[in-house]
Amino acid sequence: MAEKKSKGTSLPKGVRRRRKPTGVSSGLAAGELQAAAPPGAVAELHQAIEQDGGKVLSIYREPYGGRWLALAALPIELVEPTPYQRNISDTHVRKLEGVIGRIGRFLDPIITVRIAKADHAAKYWTPNGNHRLSAMRTLGAKSIIAIVVPEAVAAYQILALNTEKAHNLREKALEVIRMYRELAQLDHATEDIYALEFEEPALITLGLCYEERPRFSGGAYHPVLKRVEEFLRQPLQAALDVRQQRAKTVLALDDLIVQQVEALKTKGLTSPYLKSFVVARVNPIRFHPKDAPALSFDEALDRMTQAARKFNPDKIKMGDLAKSGGAPDDTE
Repeated sequence: MAEKKSKGTSLPKGVRRRRKPTGVSSGLAAGELQAAAPPGAVAELHQAIEQDGGKVLSIYREPYGGRWLALAALPIELVEPTPYQRNISDTHVRKLEGVIGRIGRFLDPIITVRIAKADHAAKYWTPNGNHRLSAMRTLGAKSIIAIVVPEAVAAYQILALNTEKAHNLREKALEVIRMYRELAQLDHATEDIYALEFEEPALITLGLCYEERPRFSGGAYHPVLKRVEEFLRQPLQAALDVRQQRAKTVLALDDLIVQQVEALKTKGLTSPYLKSFVVARVNPIRFHPKDAPALSFDEALDRMTQAARKFNPDKIKMGDLAKSGGAPDDTE
């Protein structure tokens, strides 16, 4: 009788096994990062940085994609956050100030893109490094070390690049809609062209909702919107009109949901999940047949609105809430 093969050590429940390397090498070896002459655009960037009062420390290719970068010391007064990103966290900045001051070293370069405009001196936008920049300013630093990316599009890849402090849903959505408006002024590209920058289409609509209603509980609606939203194949300026109408639809639904939540509270039902519970109850995707065509945004929100109007708080018991789980409504 053949001996059974061992399946290996099983992992604890809920722990995912790490992916193994593919076994195929890619990118550049260490000795190749400076083995070629940089293209003209990178040489021009080198010259521009030094004309701005900075100092280029190295020109090299990053090891994965082989794209050219400049490692430079920049005058700190020329560096600023991209204009559409989230506000800084005072707590996080103070923590960075303490760490940098205590060890007496700045070891983590920020990412920047040089932005030259006719009406003012060149600036260096950082999509990844605003907290470190703020901490260094408070500590009185004259300059800051930055990896300068030649391609201006990197300034709009803030969600993909930013690993400094995790974004919550509200921060993501607000950054996306601010970025959306900036990009809409630059060209006639469609939403899907900027899929990496926007991360997911639901964030565009949610961003408009948060702008209109800062305490909006976007987390309650996000799971539904992720299922019914798609990037629009329209120029951003035209698509923005569609998004604004969608945001109005979501906020009108939210008004109905809030009424039902208040009715549940009047009955004495209390829970941090009340809004998420009501939204889940009126979510048509839960009962949509798997083999049926997917619901569009308009179809899903119309059904949810009708269901929210028909929702009967008198039929809800505390036991129903206990089974619902989910994220608390006020996490945003």
